[in-house]
Parts: sequence; structure tokens; C-alpha cells
Amino acid sequence: MHRLPPLTRTLCLSVLPLLPMEAAQAQDDPSLPYRIVGTGQTQFYGNNGVIDEPAAGEPFYGQDAQYPSNTPSYDDNGDGTVTDQVTGLMWEKAERRMEWAEAPAAAAAAATGGYDDWRVPTIKELYSLILFSGNQGSGQPDSSTPPADAVPFIDTTTFDFSYSDSGRYIDVQFITSTEYVAQVMGGQSCFFGVNFADGRIKCYPLTGHREDPRFYARFVRGNPDYGQNDFHNNDNGTVTDRASGWMWAEIDSGDPRFAEFVANTEKKNGAMNWEEALRFAEELRFAGHDDWRLPTAKQLQSILDYSRSPDTTGSPAIDPVFDTTTITNEAGAPDYPYFWSSTSFRPGVDAVVIEFGRALGYFTPPGRPLDHYDVHGAGSQRTDPKTGSPDVHGPQGDVQRVYNYVRVIRPD
Repeated sequence: MHRLPPLTRTLCLSVLPLLPMEAAQAQDDPSLPYRIVGTGQTQFYGNNGVIDEPAAGEPFYGQDAQYPSNTPSYDDNGDGTVTDQVTGLMWEKAERRMEWAEAPAAAAAAATGGYDDWRVPTIKELYSLILFSGNQGSGQPDSSTPPADAVPFIDTTTFDFSYSDSGRYIDVQFITSTEYVAQVMGGQSCFFGVNFADGRIKCYPLTGHREDPRFYARFVRGNPDYGQNDFHNNDNGTVTDRASGWMWAEIDSGDPRFAEFVANTEKKNGAMNWEEALRFAEELRFAGHDDWRLPTAKQLQSILDYSRSPDTTGSPAIDPVFDTTTITNEAGAPDYPYFWSSTSFRPGVDAVVIEFGRALGYFTPPGRPLDHYDVHGAGSQRTDPKTGSPDVHGPQGDVQRVYNYVRVIRPD
């Protein structure tokens, strides 16, 4: 702890017998350095909105609210700081406004709560605060006024929050220290930020956006190991992250070894709609375990590797301990899939997806032709409709695939 002196303080698929579910789940162990916070989602959703809680074997069983874990819990310390009881991270209660390049010096100079070791959060640290009890709202995103049903994607009983007062109300993108290792929009350098007004991770230009070069910022301190994975290959088709306590399948739904389990899906190649994804995960029997599930948005984001991308490492944004299906994207180029999470996006017709390959948009960047571009970066979190046909959506023409891939998780 670095607290300032009082005078300076500012007021193989392997054929094994199926194992029973463990009574105690390792990921709830408070000694783990990378405890993944729950999403705050407590309602149940079908394809078109809220439904009653489904029972095992019924459609939509296995979604986020079915498997609550590590409920968000914060202590307001009364000195401008908030301690996250799950992650061990300490945050500033207030938000700041600044340009991205100003953030490192501002964090180094911060003395909030009397501490002198504040830092700009990484994308994984900042994403720990997102709550999917939020709602972008039914108004137009380009509006300067938030609609009545807009709900921020952060705990506003604990943290200060304000919608943007310049331009679009949804422009509440928070700064992180995580720069994209490639470029977006055909040549733009950017950082990954969390938007607590629209519930997404996208890569934002280092020089700012629209008419205002400033973003929002909230600094963090403590637990320097948060967000650092410790993957162990179990040599049976599974990988354990010993930092978070979760076990993952080494392969995804596009692997031929899962052919039996995708045979009853529409596409039969590993790409599936959200309802099929939930059923695939719940019915899977793999590596001696029968308690696989579809990961939540925050669990799935936890295994991203932001040092990797298709354009720089020729790989998805994930550690090479995992195998990932190669696809041909909408531009006709080799790429990697979007992956479904079990987390719905209110009002419930969409679900959260993580882009391990390029986050494509059909778009016209300044000075460039209309075409498919990586508009938001490999490592983004966006949303896709649970049903329907592939399409593009929004001002950057976000490619929405509807049929996405699955990587399953279970408690180790």
C-alpha cells in the first residue's frame, strides 16, 4: 500500500467416465487473483424478451441468470474510493474527463483517498465493473438526451455516473491503458474502452472522437495480478485458468470432434443461433464432464489476449493454448468467429458476443471506399440478434452474424 503522509493527503476429446459436479466451486475462492465478477443479470430471456425461469431440458435453459456467481459487492470507503470485494481492486468513486494521452500523467498525479499509486486500468480491470442489468434504452443513439428507459451499465448507487452532455448521450466511453495491437477503420490507432452507456467494448481513436477529444476516466489501484491468466493445459482437451478457477474446452464448437453435438443445429458446422448455443453447451459431454455451460459475457472476455490479433499475429485474440476455428469473413478473408455468451442484452432480443477475430463493419471511413473493415478491433464486445438473418447495424455498419460459435466453460 502506498498511502501519502497525512500532510500531503487531499481531503480430447477424451473418453472418460462422467464426473459429478463439485460441491465447492474453486472460482469462488477469495484467494484467487482473477475472480470474475457476475454480470448482475437476474432476469431470464427468450428470443423476444423476458420469460419465466426455464427448467432443465427446456428451451433457453443454461443462460446467465441460471448460474449466479461472485455477486458484485462494493464498499464505499467514504474518502472518494470504492473497494470491490470480489476483485480486490480499489476504484475512484468519481469520474473524470480527459484526453486519452493525458490519462497516464493524471493517474500518476492522483491522490484520491490519500493514495499515490493510482493507475489507468487495463480493459480487463475496467470491464470488471460492467453490469448487464443496464439498458441502452429505446431512444435513438444519436440523441443528445437519454431515453426514459436508459439504465447505465454500472452500479450508480456506488459510482458516480453521468450521460454525455456533448453530442450523443451514449458517448460515455471510459479510457483504458490497453491499445489495440493492430488498427481499425483502415489505419486508425485506438485503445479498447468500455462504454457504460451502451454496454460495449470497442476500440476508440487515441485522438478522440467526433467534436470532443475527451473521454471519461476512472483510475484504479491494488491487485496487480487482476486480469492475468494462468492457463494450464490438462492434456485431455481442457484448459484450466488457475488464476480464475474456471475450466475451458480447448476447442470450440467448430471442431470436428464436436460433430455429434452440432448435428441437430441448423448449420451443422459449429455456427449456431443463441438458443442452439445454450442447448449445445448444456447437452455436451466432453473430457469426462457433463456440467459444461455457455460462459457469461465477463467469463468469456476474461480469456481474451489483447496482445494478439489476426493482423499482427495471424491469430485470434486468445492464447495459443486454445484451438480456434478459422472462418472466411464477409470480406472473403480468413478470420476467426464471434462467440456467444449466455448474457442477454436488454430488452432481450440480442445477446452479448465477444469478437476473437476482427470486429467487422461495412463502412465508409474518411477518404476510403465503402467496404468491410475491422471497425472495432479483435477483442471487442458487441451484441448480436438471437434470431433472424445476418445483417449490418449502426453508424459503423457493425456486421451481425446471428450464427456464432461457442466455447464452453465449467467450474474447475
